[in-house]
Amino acid sequence: MQVKIADSWKNILQNEFEKPYFKELINFVKNEYQNHTCYPKGQDIFASFDFCSFDDLKVVIIGQDPYHGPNQANGLCFSVKDGIKHPPSLINIFKEISTDLETEYPTSGNLEKWAKQGVLLLNATLTVRAHEAGSHQKEGWETFTDEVIKQISKENENIVFLLWGGFAKKKAKLIDKKKHFILESGHPSPLSANRGYWFGNKHFSKTNEILKDLRKKEIEW
Repeated sequence: MQVKIADSWKNILQNEFEKPYFKELINFVKNEYQNHTCYPKGQDIFASFDFCSFDDLKVVIIGQDPYHGPNQANGLCFSVKDGIKHPPSLINIFKEISTDLETEYPTSGNLEKWAKQGVLLLNATLTVRAHEAGSHQKEGWETFTDEVIKQISKENENIVFLLWGGFAKKKAKLIDKKKHFILESGHPSPLSANRGYWFGNKHFSKTNEILKDLRKKEIEW
């Protein structure tokens, strides 16, 4: 399995690809894809890096696992392919955007348009076995994606990190708070959102206010 990652990221992540853990991880993933149905499709595993170049990066959103139902995962956290029913967390993200920015609820759940504007939609684990949530956790993906976050923190500045839920909030320790912006809230999943930890966080307007202050183009959410 060849690791095909966009050139702008290759420079800062090349060292990781040579490490023993990463080689073991790739062997594990290759074996899983050969013997089980896994998501996303092989060519979409590194999609978050393909759509958002390192040089255009403005915002990082951290998810946990790809969706594990048929035709859902497209390599971008919280995103689904065009025409696919919106999963509960995405519905709550879109509801918050509608309220926060006073816009229409989006019809497509495909977040490629965010990624193309400089939003890295990064799952901590980049692959999953069909219908088995968390099945590819603790196999090395988290080591890799933690390194991605560290490198972004080190090599960049003024990035807005959106950390939703307990899992994502733990990543704050990897980020230099003097150089970057961190916005935290509960997770958009119904379990958290319905208990009052998600709605009203205004992360989308707050992110755009920060970008505006930095004289950067705001995100069209």
